[in-house]
This record gives sequence, structure tokens and C-alpha cells, in this order.
Amino acid sequence: MKRMLVSALAIGLIWPGAASAEIVVGFVTGLSGAVSSIGIPIGKGIAAGQVYRGEIDGEPIRVIELDDASDPSMAARNTRKLVEQEKVDALIGTSGAPQTVAMATIAVELKVPMVAVSPITPPPTGEGGPWVVQSLQPQLLLFQGIVGHMKANKVKTVAFIGFNDALGDLMYSSLVESAKEAGINIVANERYARTETSVTGQILKIVSQRPDAIVIGGTATPAALPALALAERGYKGLVYGNNGMISADFLRVAGKAANGIICPTGPVIVAEQLPDSNPTKKVSLAYRETYQKANNAPAIDGFSPYAFDGWVILTDAIKRAKATGAKSGTPEFRAAIRAALYSTKELAGAYGVYNFTPASTYGVDERSVTLVKIDNGAWKLLPAATP
Repeated sequence: MKRMLVSALAIGLIWPGAASAEIVVGFVTGLSGAVSSIGIPIGKGIAAGQVYRGEIDGEPIRVIELDDASDPSMAARNTRKLVEQEKVDALIGTSGAPQTVAMATIAVELKVPMVAVSPITPPPTGEGGPWVVQSLQPQLLLFQGIVGHMKANKVKTVAFIGFNDALGDLMYSSLVESAKEAGINIVANERYARTETSVTGQILKIVSQRPDAIVIGGTATPAALPALALAERGYKGLVYGNNGMISADFLRVAGKAANGIICPTGPVIVAEQLPDSNPTKKVSLAYRETYQKANNAPAIDGFSPYAFDGWVILTDAIKRAKATGAKSGTPEFRAAIRAALYSTKELAGAYGVYNFTPASTYGVDERSVTLVKIDNGAWKLLPAATP
């Protein structure tokens, strides 16, 4: 990626007209730091997207990629640099909710359209309204999926253990709302930091309540801590995860302790197991193919498809913005991309079918939620009504 960027910049120096003949997208992700286990796959998802669609109507797309080091302040600085110095037409990123909020705040301030690939609720808005859409499912929709499974399996009590940050709060509030509607009682709400090395105390408190089910509200490798601790205590109830646990790193660290955990995710994770009638299957398989070409490895994580879908959403909007006659590198083109984003209709991605409006920045429905069960390191499609 860096070598490609240097080459593109060198050409621009030799040929001054190049800048006006290309679309420029600013991409931020966490290639280092605490959430790099998410940020690196997101980068690979963008690489797959570029293989899938690298130009629009013959006009190349140049991507400028910056590492925010998993730091919200760096994410904000990178975003400002991309807009003010690099004059990007649109933005996409980043890994981690706090970093994405920081990035989106600058995007709104500077009036640049952005596709977020990490959950933020709600995205910031400015005087001119929203500028940010999201390529992932809202946590409430995902939790409705697992609570529906709980209800079908006669779960009456559930405990929660998750991060002590904004993402943990979002997951817990989504569980509270979904569980209340289903008549399920929450008996514990335990939290831990992403950097902790043990959650034994929290798990002991939870197990003492004897809940029918436990929900893990951590992501990537830190989510393995509760899974390992529950296995050590011999917990026999249902264990639910979240879409942030669809990760090879999580499976590696959790090992056999992950067996049986049920996670809500998108259909792309089990693309080969989907019926041909599923509207996402064709794009999901295309994602798998382009990921392999771009990264010389099979797709095995749940984060890169969010970035891939973000690329599909953004480039579809850019194509429609170009039809207005606005030229790349201008405020008019940015405004046209924004308008196109919020008029997206029935756009199939790997994770769902997208319909955006200013009032719906997620744009997905129940077609974006699939339940899977971990079985010896593999994800198995799970009908919602059976354990």
C-alpha cells in the first residue's frame, strides 16, 4: 500500500494534470496500538475493495492511508491532514469507536463525506446535517438477534461482561432494551478494560448469580478473557458473543473455550452456507475472491468485510456523484457524494443490503443479521430458533 502511494504521488509530481484526473479517498485505520487486531484487517478489507473496484468510469481512485495508532487524537489529526493538505474527496475509517467518533467529528466540521467502519451512535452532525454513514449493523439489531435466540431457548436470566468504555456501554444498553422487550431479566453487569489480563473476579460474581446465559461484550483478542474464565469455572449455560468476536485472533487465543459461543454477525461469515436466494451471497463470494487476490491469504475475520462494504458503499455513491457533472477535488463534488450516500437504495454488500437516509445512517435491516456458532475453530450457520 505504501509503495503504491509513493508511486502515485511521484506521477503527480511529474505530470501536474494527474491530480484533476483522479478521485482521492482518505483512509484511516489503526495499524498499530491497542486495536490493531481490528485495524489491520480493516486495511486488508480496503485492499480487497480496491481490487473489486479500482476506478469509476475510467477515472482512477487513489487511496491515501494513514495509521492512527489506535489513538483518537491521532485519528482526528490524520483526518484534518487528509482534508486540509491532501484535499481528499471522501473519507473512510477507522478501527475502534473512540477513534471513529474523533474522525467523524472532523469530517462533519470540514464537510467531507465519510463512511464509518466501526460503530458510533449517533454519528456527529453539523449545521448542514449528517455527513457520515456506517457500513455495519447497529448493535441493537444484532442484540435483537441473540435475544430472539434466548427467548426461543427459554432463557429467563442473563448476565453481561464487557468493556468499560463507550463500546461496552453501547452493547449493554442494546442488551437492556432487547431483553426488556423479551421479558428477560439482567442479573449482572460486569466490566473490564481492554488492557486487563484477568477477569476472574468479574466472572466469579457473574457465576454466583447462576444466569441462564452470559453475553460477552468485548471484541477481538480481549474478548477471549471472559471466554477462558467461563471455561475454567465450568459454566454450562448459553454463552453469546458479538460481531467484534468474529476474529481469527479471538479464536486463536480462546481456543477450545470458544466452542459453543453464539455470535450475531453478517451473512458473509458463512457465505458458502447461504442459499443462492440470499441477496448478499454474490457480493460475499466476490469479497472472498478479491480478498485473496489483494492479500495472498483467505478471508478469515469479521472486520475486513465492514471495510469492503464501506468501499462498495462509497464507490457506488461516487459513481452517482460523478453523473452530476461535479469534478473531483471540489466542494461541489464532496456535496454530491454526500447526497448520493443518503440516496443509496437496495445496494447489496457482503454484510447486508443498504438503504441510507439522513435519518438512518446504518441503512441495514434484519437481512444483515445471521447467528453463527463456534465449532472447533469454524463458524457454523445457526437457525435462530435452535441452540
